[in-house]
Amino acid sequence: MATRRQVQPAPSDVWGPLPPHGSSPSPRASSGRATWLTLVERTLLALGILCLGYYGYVSAETMLYQAQENRALDELLLRQEGPPASASDATAPARRAIAPGETVGRIEIPRLEVSAIIKAGTDARTLQLAVGHIPGTAFPGDTGNVGLAAHRDTFFRRLRDIKSDDEIRLTTPEGTYTYRVARTDVVEPTDVWVLDPTDHPALTLVTCYPFSYVGTAPQRFIVRAEGQR
Repeated sequence: MATRRQVQPAPSDVWGPLPPHGSSPSPRASSGRATWLTLVERTLLALGILCLGYYGYVSAETMLYQAQENRALDELLLRQEGPPASASDATAPARRAIAPGETVGRIEIPRLEVSAIIKAGTDARTLQLAVGHIPGTAFPGDTGNVGLAAHRDTFFRRLRDIKSDDEIRLTTPEGTYTYRVARTDVVEPTDVWVLDPTDHPALTLVTCYPFSYVGTAPQRFIVRAEGQR
């Protein structure tokens, strides 16, 4: 009688992939890798939550500040008497003394639906909450070059779409001053000549460039506007 050959069971999933293949990691190594990956995942999740929370806090603070300052400026304007001044009005009322951090007025670019409060100064805190008036440049209503700066990802985000002849209005307690965009330029941060004084009403807007750059942008986007008579 023939001896029956014993049939070996077919390989199952515990065998792993078809050979050739590397040796399976030891249970200790697998456990250590899983623990490390879990720690990385939880750390990244915590950082993501913190970043979102900080962004939400900063955005909410900026919105509340802008709403409060706009309301205060509108109430002050309602108490003003007489027609608004123009950018070339030689009889405009004397400008009040403005200390660093105080509200200068409001900038509006109607076509781009831009509206933001202007504060005196360009420190980090000021630019977080508002458009900053560059120290040493003229103030709205004065003959000369008014310099304003803001971040490219907040108040001046829409400057990427600005066009020649766009209207820009600066509203202050002393009057409303209208400018028309004459040109735009891309310059280096050291090209401070764009803020040189002028013998006529002018406005220079400054923000970082390129608009889509991640991190500290290497150049500056300049909008030059001329006062309307």
